[in-house]
Amino acid sequence: MALLKTIIDFTIVGITLIVLSPLGMGIFLLSRLGLNKSMAWVIYKIAQVWSWLLIACTGCKLTVQGREHIPAKGGLCFVSNHGSIFDILIIVALVGRPVGFIAKKELALIPFLNLWIFLLGGLFVDRKNIRKALGTMQKGVKRIQAGGSMVIFPEGTRSHGQGLLPFRAGALKLATQAKAPIVPIVIQGSYEIFEKTLRVRAVPVRATFLPPIDTASLSAEERRQHLSNQVYMQIAQALQVEPAS
Repeated sequence: MALLKTIIDFTIVGITLIVLSPLGMGIFLLSRLGLNKSMAWVIYKIAQVWSWLLIACTGCKLTVQGREHIPAKGGLCFVSNHGSIFDILIIVALVGRPVGFIAKKELALIPFLNLWIFLLGGLFVDRKNIRKALGTMQKGVKRIQAGGSMVIFPEGTRSHGQGLLPFRAGALKLATQAKAPIVPIVIQGSYEIFEKTLRVRAVPVRATFLPPIDTASLSAEERRQHLSNQVYMQIAQALQVEPAS
């Protein structure tokens, strides 16, 4: 039964991506005609409904806390732990505003998924090419300064049930350079949905949005030396895991 459910759920993912992608692309083209903000909301709402549909297909009971901590407008950076591919769906379903993801360039090779990351305002980062990576991050900074929101997974990869991995050096520069508030996201249980057994299972999942952390008023030393550790410790404490050594 678990294998059959997994096959059905991934079939639904494939079919819905194929069906919705031409619609999303059409809406994006309309946005090029000067309707950027309104079309961005339409694209986000489509992605949000799709995310809720796929979460419902898993049968998971999703509990959420702290959504009142998400500012309704203004530039913003979400910083989340990353245990599962389902984290992206959970975040899109819950944040309630258009949001883009900082994604590794390898995801740009996956058909349909790459299109929706792009449509949502996501950016693909080439970590092996520092010059290109810096240029991509500057695009993210400008989007946040223009009032947009971006999501960072500062561990740099999925933790696969190993608690909270160390943050990559400079992972929060997107937020600090934009002088934007950081809203930490803590996702618990998402690894159990699929990756742990390679079968889709209906498990309890919790997402918690912590209070925003102001970066605009921090000194250069505080941004460089203390901010990353502060965000890391807040997420680690909420996850109830031992900090990585």
